[in-house]
Amino acid sequence: MKLNGKVALVLLGLTSTLAIGYAQLRSYQTTSSSSNATVQEQTFRDIYNAIKSEYLTPVEEKKLWEGAISGLIGSLEDQFTYYTPPEDNVYDQQELEGQFFGIGATLTPSNPDGSGATISELMQGMPAQQAGLQIGDRVLKVNGEDVTKLTLTKVVQKIRGEENTSVKLEIERAGATLNFDIARKKITDYAVYTEILPGNVGYVQVRTFYNKQIFSQVDQALKTMSDKKVDKLILDLRDNGGGLLCGGIYVADAFLNKGNIVSLKDRTGKESIPGSAFDSTCYGVAKAAKTDYTGKMVVLVNRNSASASEIVAGALQDNDRARVIGEKTFGKGVAQDVINNLPDGGKLALVANEWLTPDGRSIHKVGITPDITVEDSRFPKVVTLEGTGAAPGEKIKMTIGGKEVELTADKEGKFTYTQVGERRQPPAGSRVDLTGDTILKKGLEVLNQQ
Repeated sequence: MKLNGKVALVLLGLTSTLAIGYAQLRSYQTTSSSSNATVQEQTFRDIYNAIKSEYLTPVEEKKLWEGAISGLIGSLEDQFTYYTPPEDNVYDQQELEGQFFGIGATLTPSNPDGSGATISELMQGMPAQQAGLQIGDRVLKVNGEDVTKLTLTKVVQKIRGEENTSVKLEIERAGATLNFDIARKKITDYAVYTEILPGNVGYVQVRTFYNKQIFSQVDQALKTMSDKKVDKLILDLRDNGGGLLCGGIYVADAFLNKGNIVSLKDRTGKESIPGSAFDSTCYGVAKAAKTDYTGKMVVLVNRNSASASEIVAGALQDNDRARVIGEKTFGKGVAQDVINNLPDGGKLALVANEWLTPDGRSIHKVGITPDITVEDSRFPKVVTLEGTGAAPGEKIKMTIGGKEVELTADKEGKFTYTQVGERRQPPAGSRVDLTGDTILKKGLEVLNQQ
């Protein structure tokens, strides 16, 4: 969306320049056309060479090429086709491998716009917990750099590092500022979490499919359920934005002994089953296995369940294996081909297929409708207050919920205040809230009625 905005601004600026005329200091000689280049390719080269050699303020070649790549991808107007530059691809690969050197803390954004970082979870026995960090701590600085306005991804990148190194954190806690020097340690990121709920109900949360450890971790989760003789199970896919196609197929297959899981449709309209019958980890048709869970189950989803999560939910729903409970899902029904060996070390994710549920449903931009719709009560309530009639730039002081806030009126005399409540957290030592989590409660209710 930003790319489109930049293109529009450039075109508007050019139009205005032409309308008022321009001062031509000298002409620029274009290169002769190559017999192997199209008119468009040659035009691009001429423009590139002109900018590189004649533009008033010299521009780094890297910046020009990244701008060209952004424009090329932006012309597709597809949010799921994207280029990841080399520096970000390093972090991306760490996420995929599920292992990195860090402090063992899960972070969530501190601000409504997704910036900043607040500790939401601590891994037992890992450096962050051992150093004395606490859930709710807000990260102010990393190695002396203010990170309160950086994106969450950028903050995480700065906290992670190389083996045998440490990171300095400045933390805000209950109005006080605290400083920590924490040694980094090899961290294994767990994509799957299990818990046994009252009544011997199994709970399996899959946090992400973008983790190569997903296969072994799902196997271990099902072994735990088997060892505990669980015959009622909750599969929680809420807030799981997807990841590996094969990861989604593998998880769905773990709960099915037959039936299609997913099919792909390419640009020609041809449909096919992904994978091969000889590869049990990534074949779009379920096969019975001794390790499959065959007991009663429900699937929990919400507005943030996307992509591979929707593949799992759709497969279990269409095969009448489980009832889906919660909110309508995100609606990412396309699959990308990933080119991860670009010469500069970057990565291209290119939408190449639409995927369909076993019943042939396309869920792209539509989502999966649950069998039982329940609003996710864990999300914070957002309160927005708007006012008008003030002088432009005027400071308005208000008391909201016992807290004094200062607002600034815009050039039209309008002012807005948005307050995001805290997300409901489960009791200490658990990932589940049996009393306040409405979707989870409904899942338990449905299981107990089966």
